[in-house]
Amino acid sequence: QVQLVESGGGLVQAGGSLRLSCAASGRTFSSYRMAWFRQAPGKEREFVASIHSKNIYYADSVKGRFTISRDNAKNTVYLQMNSLKPDDTAVYYCAARRELSTSYDSWGQGTQVSVSS
Repeated sequence: QVQLVESGGGLVQAGGSLRLSCAASGRTFSSYRMAWFRQAPGKEREFVASIHSKNIYYADSVKGRFTISRDNAKNTVYLQMNSLKPDDTAVYYCAARRELSTSYDSWGQGTQVSVSS
């Protein structure tokens, strides 16, 4: 497992942008698939995006608006969020798993993103 710490959340108006960061511990960061999930009040946690090498996936709800990227030299994964909507309001979590694993077993503490209309 790796230790994950998110940052970059905040309050933004609809149409605005935020960039989330997730710093990871460990010397094998590049071998992990990294992902962002989110959980809105009263809803289940949902997948947002993931990245491993050049394999990137997005939830349909964020395609074209959000971009996931990583800097293996800095052990950091990012989520650039543009054209934010009130429906994007949630706690955003960073997660990690080994590429051959079937589940994410390392999670950050979460960072709040609030989008006002």
